[in-house]
Amino acid sequence: MLNKFLLNVLAIISVTTALVGCSDNDDTKLSQNARLTVRLTDAPGDYEAVNIDVQGVMVNASDDPESGWEEMQDVNTGIYDLLELTGGLNVLLADNQWPAGELKQIRLVLGENNTVVVDGNEMPLETPSAMQSGLKVKVNETLEAGYTYDIILDFDVDASIVEAGNSGNKNLKPVIRASSVATSGIISGSVEPSGFQTKVSVMVGEEEVSAYTDETGNFMLYGVPAGTYDVLVTPDPEVRYGSATIEGVTVVNGETTQLDPVVLVMLENVGDVTGTVSNEGLSFSATTVVTVEGVENSVEAVYGAEGQFTFYNLPATGEGESYTITVAAEGYQSVEVTGVTVADNELTTLEAPIELMVE
Repeated sequence: MLNKFLLNVLAIISVTTALVGCSDNDDTKLSQNARLTVRLTDAPGDYEAVNIDVQGVMVNASDDPESGWEEMQDVNTGIYDLLELTGGLNVLLADNQWPAGELKQIRLVLGENNTVVVDGNEMPLETPSAMQSGLKVKVNETLEAGYTYDIILDFDVDASIVEAGNSGNKNLKPVIRASSVATSGIISGSVEPSGFQTKVSVMVGEEEVSAYTDETGNFMLYGVPAGTYDVLVTPDPEVRYGSATIEGVTVVNGETTQLDPVVLVMLENVGDVTGTVSNEGLSFSATTVVTVEGVENSVEAVYGAEGQFTFYNLPATGEGESYTITVAAEGYQSVEVTGVTVADNELTTLEAPIELMVE
């Protein structure tokens, strides 16, 4: 489902520091250069392919966003499918000797052949005019002679492709997350079973660091600062597996924390509910309350195209039990749909589309 994880959020470029791996080489320390490599990896979205046309990489020793840019040489230009760069895989874009000193910004220069494939159909990704000169990412790192600095650009597909109103067109508004191995670490592991999309995430303050498993279930979370975290594993809700939490995972700066394989458990006695809001192009929320072991929790639906919403894996209702679904939008009167029942491993479809009225 195209918009299963995409919630109509206006994406902006969000970056922290650059991902930098340092290695000591005594034979090169006398040189005035550092070795600078730039790699591209991906936190994918729910698409069949996302093709990005990389035409160049530039670096800047100053904070001036307009001047001071220098091109890296021998860049591996071409069109890359970001959805192939998962599970810790990345592609080397450039590997240069670079003068020691300050590195403030990196610019990823894109061409015009950016596309997305949905349901077998390839469509262009329009790039806003402000992005045509390249995607600027703040780095703020000091390059020391004789060391290797491995810069990872983590392209967040899920947040980078947005709908252009009701036109059906897709815009590329890139969200690139960068981080530093010297001031952060990596969480690596695998999820069983594999063969479907599973999101793995941790919260760093108010920021979510996330990645998706590849087809064999492997994942890597780049740029996690030193500390102790709870790792949340969330499979595609359609596959009927429950989420899992690995508590107390310790991350050390400059190191990779390898987790034991995470084994997901199949859910039992659950079903789905789906419905539609008839107001065209309206941004709305659909919620219900789920009671588990006497504790009430508000659950929000997953949203699809053309006003569709779906609640996945709701506990099946017993005799005399039902759900109340609340649909709301800013400036509109909320609507409650009562008496909704759920059967084991079945999809309940609300009979009539919901129309929200202006307050």
